[in-house]
Amino acid sequence: MSGAAGKESVISTLIVEDDPVLADAHAEFVARVPGFAAAGIAHLGAEALRLVATRQVDLLLLDVNLPDMTGIELCRTLRAHGNQVDVIAVTSARDLATVRAAVSLGVVQYLLKPFAFATFQEKLRAYAEFRRRAAQAPDLLAQDDVDRALAALHDASTQTALPKGLTEATLASVVALLRSHDQLSAGQIAPQVGISVQTARRYLDYLAAQRLALRAPRYGGAGRPEQVYRWSSP
Repeated sequence: MSGAAGKESVISTLIVEDDPVLADAHAEFVARVPGFAAAGIAHLGAEALRLVATRQVDLLLLDVNLPDMTGIELCRTLRAHGNQVDVIAVTSARDLATVRAAVSLGVVQYLLKPFAFATFQEKLRAYAEFRRRAAQAPDLLAQDDVDRALAALHDASTQTALPKGLTEATLASVVALLRSHDQLSAGQIAPQVGISVQTARRYLDYLAAQRLALRAPRYGGAGRPEQVYRWSSP
């Protein structure tokens, strides 16, 4: 950790995300969690390194895929310079090699896109509890002290990632379709995924609420305009 944190201290959090829409959304999420404050936004790895070196940063919300370097490379650079700032990886990368590399570099949490605010909040609360327990532990830690501090990072449930009735498997199928087309409607997605139009709309509206998809009306013909969606994240 980058320093001791008392119960009332604010955790200064730097958002490292190349997508401007997602970066702003994550900054808004941080502002909604008590005890956290955004220290800034970096869209490049080099920019993140500069900000960490010039201002107080307790925590990085780090995208693994950046234009100028990977998040893993950024972490290696920080550790090589003796900077032990804590890192929560915020990414769509799910391959085992990336996860192992992140863990080996001291990434304390791994948050997979797309995610709901509830999951984001639980991750940050768990991290804050980890800092609190570590700060209260004696200088020489017993096994129980170590176990209690680390347990805080895993107490938060990861089952609140999606609203009730939505599944990660179906969400992944919807995301894959959006990524491969300029724009799609719920009616176009539903038969390809094997779900109802109403259910498809729920998935699409969820992605739009997370700012991972953009929603717009498509006019043509009589009646109300059809809502179409397009993927807005790299």
